[in-house]
Amino acid sequence: MKIFVLGSGAGGGFPQWNCNCPNCKGLRAGTIDAKARTQSSLAISDGGEDWLLVNASPDLRAQLEICPALQPGRAVRDTAIVAVLIVDAQIDHSTGLMTLREHTKRLPVYCTPSVHSDLTTGYPLLNVLEHFCGVDWHPVDAIGRKAFQIPELTGIEMHPIPLPGEAPPYSPRRHQPAEDDTIGITFIDRASGKRAFYAPGLGDWTEPVLQEAELADVVLIDGTLWKDNELADRGAAQKTGVEMGHLAQTGEGGMLDRLTPLTARKILIHINNTNPILDEASPERAKLTAAGIEVAFDGMEIDLA
Repeated sequence: MKIFVLGSGAGGGFPQWNCNCPNCKGLRAGTIDAKARTQSSLAISDGGEDWLLVNASPDLRAQLEICPALQPGRAVRDTAIVAVLIVDAQIDHSTGLMTLREHTKRLPVYCTPSVHSDLTTGYPLLNVLEHFCGVDWHPVDAIGRKAFQIPELTGIEMHPIPLPGEAPPYSPRRHQPAEDDTIGITFIDRASGKRAFYAPGLGDWTEPVLQEAELADVVLIDGTLWKDNELADRGAAQKTGVEMGHLAQTGEGGMLDRLTPLTARKILIHINNTNPILDEASPERAKLTAAGIEVAFDGMEIDLA
């Protein structure tokens, strides 16, 4: 199983277009040791020929350019993307569907009923795509934790679980999310048995989340904020991490507390532009390194064989 990190940033990417927090300002000026990041998305394959796009970032067109395998060039119009899996209906995980409108076949989209509801009503991207390539929706049963496969990727089995999170601002369930508004996915390589657990949005550690993380060989998990009130401290916004459906790295029960004991390879993804861990010379980044926790970057490749 091959995993390619197309985008490792949170909504807005890094630097965010209108942000002059110390990180964004420092990256533009070249005064901090940091890498630019696009909004979070993965590509996964069982052999390197056919790929599943996991989340469709607004930055998708640029992301495709850093992963040559996704454009094999077998015809005038071609792509190696055989399907799209959406873990929530947030703008940073779904807007890139519009980039795929020129697909020459109907686009298979895998998501939960709640996500499908939002993407056909409040933010009707899937309706718009029907006027272009068309969409074949495949419901993901995260509440029943029903395993599924993509026909073109028979070497990978996928196990969804509901995650504590938040519904998008345009959703009628805002602040009262359905159980399947946000999900995590465990990808299992059927040949080797190796497991990768992906949860870019996580509001709390439930027992199922902890179980999946403990079983995993690689954990790619929510790294949005260093501390819960980070946005207010940076003068960027008044929302806390909890209000946005994200669990901070620090504080009791935070990511550091939960990840440090795990034996898996631990990688933070979906990093907000305000998070000090983006500065590779920061004391916060050093603390992660000492705990054996990595920070995802665009173009990161993971091979689980």
